[in-house]
Amino acid sequence: MLTKFEIYNDGENWCAMGIRDDIFTQGKTLDELVQNLREAVELHFEDEIEREEEVRIISISEFEVGSVAKATSG
Repeated sequence: MLTKFEIYNDGENWCAMGIRDDIFTQGKTLDELVQNLREAVELHFEDEIEREEEVRIISISEFEVGSVAKATSG
């Protein structure tokens, strides 16, 4: 089983929001977020894990590449 999360910083905390699953967690640091995310996924998929199904966590990070501006001639 594969579960995907969008990872972003809200200015104060690192956040993980499930893309298809109703899971949300956060942490002050990325390390804390990863720990909280693993715990949240284990709780959410407790039955599947007990049946020894593999649950993989994939993260998609949001970051700014830059802005694009239209050049003007003058």
